[in-house]
Amino acid sequence: MPSVALVQTQQRVWFITGTSSGFGKALVASVLARGDRVIATARSLEKIKLFWTLPNAEPSRLHLLRLDVADTAANIQKVMDQALSVWGRIDVVVNNAGLGLKAILEEGGSLAAMQQFQTNVFGVLNVTNAILPHMRERRSGTVIIVGSRTGWHAACPPVGLYAASKAAVHALGESYASELAQFSIRVTVVIPGSFRTNTLALPIMAHKHIPAYDRLREAGGARFASICGNEKGDPAKAMELLVDTVRGEGQAYGREWPMWLFMGQDAYRDVRAKCARVLKALDDWEDASTHLEFDN
Repeated sequence: MPSVALVQTQQRVWFITGTSSGFGKALVASVLARGDRVIATARSLEKIKLFWTLPNAEPSRLHLLRLDVADTAANIQKVMDQALSVWGRIDVVVNNAGLGLKAILEEGGSLAAMQQFQTNVFGVLNVTNAILPHMRERRSGTVIIVGSRTGWHAACPPVGLYAASKAAVHALGESYASELAQFSIRVTVVIPGSFRTNTLALPIMAHKHIPAYDRLREAGGARFASICGNEKGDPAKAMELLVDTVRGEGQAYGREWPMWLFMGQDAYRDVRAKCARVLKALDDWEDASTHLEFDN
């Protein structure tokens, strides 16, 4: 039987955004079931009070906080400071909260882009930066950024802005990883395919209706409507794999820490296809594109 001190050392404290549904909701349940502690956040506390009905939920292991990741950096820092005061540390930050906005690029324009990026990109920056002083001081920590296969498969109207926001956080994750390695802070970008998380349910928005896109818009809307609720991906299984990865156990035991954690058969299919197209473009143009340096 391990000592109490050893158990406490092994017990991680997770800070998770966007826990009212989908991946976040499944992740809270998985983390608690493994014996770790969770600070679960959402824009509405009412929507996450149901966590108290989970078998392993108790005040010594679960804390709920209201957080809107689209808020100002200063307000997000205040929430993070509250979170740090609960158990004195945070070991794992999961940037899960996201907005799945759908719009044709020309119809949504910069207004839709700013709304999309405020949550999916600036939210990730502000939440991550709010915890980094704590992790740097401890020279320990794990940062998880939930991306999407659309960041690799953007040619899928009308989710171009969503895809762009996810491509952006993929790049942020790689940059964070290179900057934070010196402090022994791990970073990974989770790249899931289609999972049954209800993220496809938002209607298509248009700040400027352009009839020329009617057919494309309607086809895209019908495609996503047919997928929503019928996705093959199981969010609970995906989050079990994420917890395995962070804890280095189960399916992740003995594996190298991943820069990218791809999830789902469709994610693997689409990312491999994108890589093949990129390699073909490199090969097709190599003779013309690699002789552009100064002659000296």
